[in-house]
Amino acid sequence: MPYYGPDEPYETIMLERYFLAGDVVVGLGFGVQAVLYVSCALFLWKRRKQNPISLFLLAYITLLLSIETIFVGVQANTVQMIYIDNRNYPGGPWQFFLDTQNLAVNVIFYATLFVLTFLSDILVLWRCWVIWTASGQVVAYIVTAFPAITLLASFVMGTLWTLQSSQPGLSFYSALPLAYGESYYAISLGVNIMLTILIILRLYMYRRRLLTSLPPEHARHYVSLATIVVESAALYSVFAILFLITYAVGHPTNQIFLGVASSTQQIAAYLIIYRLADGRAWKKTTLNTLPLSSMNFGNPPVCAESGTATHLGTSQLHSRANNGEKEEDKSTDEEV
Repeated sequence: MPYYGPDEPYETIMLERYFLAGDVVVGLGFGVQAVLYVSCALFLWKRRKQNPISLFLLAYITLLLSIETIFVGVQANTVQMIYIDNRNYPGGPWQFFLDTQNLAVNVIFYATLFVLTFLSDILVLWRCWVIWTASGQVVAYIVTAFPAITLLASFVMGTLWTLQSSQPGLSFYSALPLAYGESYYAISLGVNIMLTILIILRLYMYRRRLLTSLPPEHARHYVSLATIVVESAALYSVFAILFLITYAVGHPTNQIFLGVASSTQQIAAYLIIYRLADGRAWKKTTLNTLPLSSMNFGNPPVCAESGTATHLGTSQLHSRANNGEKEEDKSTDEEV
């Protein structure tokens, strides 16, 4: 059968294939994020009177979804420009992509990707601070000081990467933008890995503490593997490492891992906020409001109807049992 493919190098054809595949991944991730947004928004709206921070988190996820919508839209428009509107461009579709990085649609693409990453990093930094605050605010500030400074460094490097990638004659894969991009993602990934390790370390320490005072089934409720994975945003770190490696070595699969990494980062943020909205996320007082030395193992803690892991002393549990209080605990600890 005669060859009807493009007259382009094999490497370029592979880049185009993975570019399209990455666009499909971005669309799939957007669908997951939209579902999680609706779930989180409903929870946060219902709890807006109980917890004022709910409105702030609702505004945060709305901003997150709005930027993600722009990101997906410009990605789709870029594909249309490359493969439909300019399919006969000299050198092929990929050459058109490389030659037009200064177009507004491409500038918006890099800017939205950068902003989404930064917003998600801030959320994980905040959660790390909250979890370590149980050991004291001074300890929390000391622990998160270096990651916070590193996050600011990633913001500066990301800004330079965005500006250089959208300059006329340069592209995502040009030498200077590539150097900035590798540095930016290395720093950003470093921040996430640090925060992930710090969160996992603190939760693991608490898990050991609980296992000495609670039956295993109760301890798992407070510090399960799912809790650790969600709270630490470990899902994003895995795919970010894969993207950084493939991007640094110039392998075309980096286009897929870029879409996966970006989507998983937003999904990780939604999962954290979902736990906050549902009342199951860790609070500033989680480690302090459960008097382990006086636990009555015969009467497990009563949970709110929404699944809130409310930490109550033994006397409070007996009081609730005798008075027949409603399941919805109006004295729920302030969620952060």
